[in-house]
Amino acid sequence: MGFENSFNEFLFSVVSFLMFIIFAIIVMVFVTSFVKGLGLYFRNNSTPEETIPARLVAKRIHTWGGYNGMNSRASYYAIFETEKGERMKFPVSSNFSGMYAEGDTGMLTHKGTRFIGFERERFHG
Repeated sequence: MGFENSFNEFLFSVVSFLMFIIFAIIVMVFVTSFVKGLGLYFRNNSTPEETIPARLVAKRIHTWGGYNGMNSRASYYAIFETEKGERMKFPVSSNFSGMYAEGDTGMLTHKGTRFIGFERERFHG
């Protein structure tokens, strides 16, 4: 009986230790994500708002969740190219995605990685 009892104690201590390690890893992932998000928030707020000429080069939709098209979610993204050739990707609303076409040119307003707006050039004809 002594061997079985000591084995159970050993097993309990190993399992407890592994559970603690898993819990610590999960907490570290959440804390790291929170700190990164907070850093991005403050970096965006300290960046001046900028309006630059740009062209909408692509629109993307990322869908996830749901079953057979029910209760699915979608995120919309717009990719702009500046006159310098730099590409910038921003999350946008579904309304934005429907109002603009790839190839539209105009003035892009952003604040760091935060999309503010896009004013399309009007057709003068």
